[in-house]
Amino acid sequence: MGRAADVTGGGAGDSGGQSRGTGGHGGCSYESARAYRLHPAAGGRGEDGGWARRWPAWVPHAAAVWGVLFAVVQVTWAASGAIVPWSPDVAYAPAVQLLLAALALLAAAACLATTRTLAGRGRVTSAAALILTIPVFVMGMASLPAHVVTLASFSGVDSVTGLAHDVVSAVGAALLILVALSYRRRLRGRCPRCGQDHPGGFDRTLAHPGPSLAPKRTRVAVHLLMCGLLPWAGVKTIWTLGGDAIGVTADGWREMNAGESGLAKALASVGIDVTVLAAMAAIFLLLGLLHPWGQVFPRWTLFLSGRRVPRLLPLLPAWLSSVGLSVYGAFLLILAPLSATGVLPKLEPSGAFTTSSGITWMVAFGGLAFAGLGFALIVAARSYSARTRPRCAGAERRVPATASRAGRTAHT
Repeated sequence: MGRAADVTGGGAGDSGGQSRGTGGHGGCSYESARAYRLHPAAGGRGEDGGWARRWPAWVPHAAAVWGVLFAVVQVTWAASGAIVPWSPDVAYAPAVQLLLAALALLAAAACLATTRTLAGRGRVTSAAALILTIPVFVMGMASLPAHVVTLASFSGVDSVTGLAHDVVSAVGAALLILVALSYRRRLRGRCPRCGQDHPGGFDRTLAHPGPSLAPKRTRVAVHLLMCGLLPWAGVKTIWTLGGDAIGVTADGWREMNAGESGLAKALASVGIDVTVLAAMAAIFLLLGLLHPWGQVFPRWTLFLSGRRVPRLLPLLPAWLSSVGLSVYGAFLLILAPLSATGVLPKLEPSGAFTTSSGITWMVAFGGLAFAGLGFALIVAARSYSARTRPRCAGAERRVPATASRAGRTAHT
């Protein structure tokens, strides 16, 4: 079912196909790419008309507005001396905030430049600005998963400015990625919305592929990465159930978590740690990204049963959480062995930990869990995005003139 649907409704996306440089598909130059201008073709509105369908037209302007507002906020924070944490132990210095403001303005200018027909140097400059700034703002939202878990457990907000910075960075990163994606497609002479090579504008309905199962290699890779959660979740469950492990006693664990919310304490009373529960929710998300029921609501969803799952419903939390988890987990995986071997100073016991070896093991377990979960989300979300990518209804791939003539010759 998935394969048939992929032929009728899904496209291969931007990856695939031969190298085109700045030209488009089938010898399409940059000038011919102007056919996919930022304004939809007149009279091309589909049945499900709306601003979301015309996102390539307004996203560059929205990203430019975001860049100006982000710069204003950063300058205000730097001038007022507000503490904006990047992580629990690291805060942004005023100089870094001013640098972020400058990068946001650079990104805003690049986004506006993508709406114009530029010469070769202008195209390179705009693309370089987006390539430079996107990773910066993606890293700026690295602590977003921690804020989500804290809010979901009703434990309050650790830092209002930190949460605001992460949310605004996430919005900006999403807008900039969409601008870069649509701009790249237009430079290649493709539709900036669906990525296919078809004539006409992009203001039309979308054809969605049917539900499909992720490839076996993807499923195996994701399940292996999920196994990294086992040591971390196992140790936390032992503590929550009243046991002792790696230098932490049950009494010490309860004392360290005495300030948690009522919900977290209620879960702990039945042996469930709130962070382990959050990891289980992430596993549920992973399974949905891999299996067909993540594309069409299954029967147990009652009144939603049989309806198509909006693509962004699983993709947004997957992409937003995967970056912070994978980066933080990789950092812990590097820190633990370097500390254990003496390359870096040994980790001193803190909180409920009574030994240096115990906290080192927990750092390693945390690295396996967070990196495994983060990279699993990246792999699964990439597969889901490719399998569910829609294309403009009625769009057909252009057939190069040589192939068309060869086909006519064969028929005659």
